[in-house]
Amino acid sequence: MRVEAVGRLLLIGVLLCLVVRGRAQTGSPATSSAPQAAAVQPAQPNAEAKKSEAGEAKRAEKAKAKQEKIARKAAEARSKAYTGPNTIIVLPPKPILDEEGRQRLDPDGKPMFLPPVKQQRDKHGHPLFDAQGKPVFQTATELGYDEHGKKIHARKVRPPKTTPMTISRGTLTVDGMIGKAEMNYQIADFKYLYLYAPGIGTLVVSKAPFTGGKQEKGAFNRNTLTVTTSGHVLQLASDQWLLGKKEKATPAYVMVDRNFNLPSSFPVVGYGTTLKSPYTWPGSRENAPLKGAFVKPPPVPADLRPVMLLQPCPTGEMRKPAAQALPGQKEVAQPCVPIPNGNVTMAKPSAAQSGALTTVSSSRE
Repeated sequence: MRVEAVGRLLLIGVLLCLVVRGRAQTGSPATSSAPQAAAVQPAQPNAEAKKSEAGEAKRAEKAKAKQEKIARKAAEARSKAYTGPNTIIVLPPKPILDEEGRQRLDPDGKPMFLPPVKQQRDKHGHPLFDAQGKPVFQTATELGYDEHGKKIHARKVRPPKTTPMTISRGTLTVDGMIGKAEMNYQIADFKYLYLYAPGIGTLVVSKAPFTGGKQEKGAFNRNTLTVTTSGHVLQLASDQWLLGKKEKATPAYVMVDRNFNLPSSFPVVGYGTTLKSPYTWPGSRENAPLKGAFVKPPPVPADLRPVMLLQPCPTGEMRKPAAQALPGQKEVAQPCVPIPNGNVTMAKPSAAQSGALTTVSSSRE
């Protein structure tokens, strides 16, 4: 028993010795490495600080370079800044003239003008000048740019449909009696025809319906126009078809104005675009000589001949405005005079869209 107890004690002692020795071996490296870790530990914060300082320096350089670039661009912009005028020149509208050099009137009897011509702008929106410093104005095909530098394109406008009328060696009869002969009218766009007969009044004739006009079927028939009023028959005849070869028997719309009378003892033919008296009574063109083996007819009596068309004015001139003599009145001399220059105006960029203009010079008569 005692031997077994002694053996157990020895075994326990051996085990304790082995445990103590193992702990001593494992603890020695830990104690030896502790000073080394302590030596390396302070080096890590220094590296991170240097890296942070380098990043901040690089960012500062980039910010400085950016500021310098912005300042350089601003200096270049100031050196290239536009210092010229911003307003464009607008020429005065020119009057629209007829064949005789008189200013045309609209259906309301107001004088008609062409649109005013404006100075062009370049692609930067600035007024455009040529090499000699003269303003460059818009044309029908070149309008330049707007104030924002956007290209202005000419609008493609379809020409309006017109109704040409030809009265060649025309004759007007009233109840079969010749009232006017040897008329020659080339009407580019037929709106209204005026037929005056003493004692009857003035008949306004149109191909299209209008207020106060009554339809007469088949009035236009190839080379004749026949209308009736109060039992009287008025007929206009021409050597050529009045409204073209495609037009045969077509209706006309007729209004009788009994309140307006011309100071003429013979019938008169006129044409125009207004429904208001005194209407318009243009002169007739000269008829072309007859071709072929014809015997020259005797001259037409003066009372049956139409008033002749005046010669057109030279370029840049027009007939001096005056009350036009009506058929049967003594003709008033209307010499050709230079077209007034009107008022030159300036349009500011902000006013260009609204159409506001400022007068800067007075007209020259």
